[in-house]
Amino acid sequence: MIPIPLVVLVMGGWCAIYLADTLLKASDSMKTSYEEWLTSYGLSISPFHIRWQTPVFNRLFYDWGRWKPRLLYQWFNLGMVFGIIAMFSSILLLGKTLIQTLSQMLTEAPSAQNDRMLQVVVPGVNLPVSQLTYFFTAILISGVIHEIGHGVAAIREQVRFNGFGIFIFIVYPGAFVDLFTTHLQLISPVQQLRIFCAGVWHNFVLGVLSLIALFMLPAILFPLYYTGVGALILDITEDSPANGPRGLFVGDLVTQLQDCSVHRVEDWNSCLGVISQEPQIGYCLNSVTLHQLSFPARVYKRLDGTVECCSNNSLTDICFSYNNNVNTHLYACLPARKTIETNQVCRSNADCQNDLLSSFCVIPSLENQTRLIRVKHQPQIDMLFVGHPLHLQYTVSLSSFIPRFNFLSNDLPVVIETFFKYPFKRIPS
Repeated sequence: MIPIPLVVLVMGGWCAIYLADTLLKASDSMKTSYEEWLTSYGLSISPFHIRWQTPVFNRLFYDWGRWKPRLLYQWFNLGMVFGIIAMFSSILLLGKTLIQTLSQMLTEAPSAQNDRMLQVVVPGVNLPVSQLTYFFTAILISGVIHEIGHGVAAIREQVRFNGFGIFIFIVYPGAFVDLFTTHLQLISPVQQLRIFCAGVWHNFVLGVLSLIALFMLPAILFPLYYTGVGALILDITEDSPANGPRGLFVGDLVTQLQDCSVHRVEDWNSCLGVISQEPQIGYCLNSVTLHQLSFPARVYKRLDGTVECCSNNSLTDICFSYNNNVNTHLYACLPARKTIETNQVCRSNADCQNDLLSSFCVIPSLENQTRLIRVKHQPQIDMLFVGHPLHLQYTVSLSSFIPRFNFLSNDLPVVIETFFKYPFKRIPS
């Protein structure tokens, strides 16, 4: 949720601006000079809305609008075709989203929000507060590119261009162009359509360019960062179960989860997804070591039907299950680290064939959604995580980019990557 102090700050700031504007306009001595100052700077103030307009960029817009007329003609024709297709596609998407919303309202068990094709982005609700800077910057850049498209297309169609401006509505930034309405009404419908479609066409091109830059980012940053060797830990939340002296640390390089190799952040997420969906894997342990490590313990069932055979107070021992050669299901309380390290993973006794000693595949006996996960993270010793894989996924931030030099920031590639993601996530208006 949005922090209350931030809401108070925004509302208080707008109240102060509106109060100052009202008092200055009501003052006999300050009214004229204040209104002249607003006019000279192209400013206008209303409740929760500030608008700035300037003719400073008019020359630049006219230069763009008169550059290679035939090329611009083809460019905006493409935009017109795209705009028409996008308009009908948007109607279909809105209709499908409406049907999904109504079906969710009428059913007792609505589907997940992520199943919707279109979603309204609400800061603090389905957009983390930490992402607000990227979100509002993307809105502003998309709005500016959108209006540049309208302005250049209008000049190309001989419509007078009066100025360009930027506004802020509550916290949302935006841009606009001021066109001479009479000229706009006199041109043909096709010319009008080229102007109207130019904004969304430019936003589409911006999204495609951002997507290309995102895919090319490893090559762009190659002189400074390398990829493909693991996932670099950037941050761990305070309440993360991965915190602790034997846990993960910022700057560690994760290279493996269980038997799943991690070369980049996508591998980290996919590995945790597979681990959460598949049964818990086990570890090969020969019979001699099994009897040396195990000790007598009382076996009992948990509420969910799974079996426990270790003391609840133990932080190092875990109950393991295994089948002997006569298919009898047995349990042993074993020290987790000694059982796991240097032993290969397995899913049945057939994976642990040994000509010299009989070996068993010992599998942790944990609650249904709980997993024992071995995390290889250089340069530390392996971390043994016991819990739900999602708790590990959502409390650890990683990057696929590893700095080549110590003076480089670990966070810079993530900042660039996140910034490139937002322009093609936003649907322009």
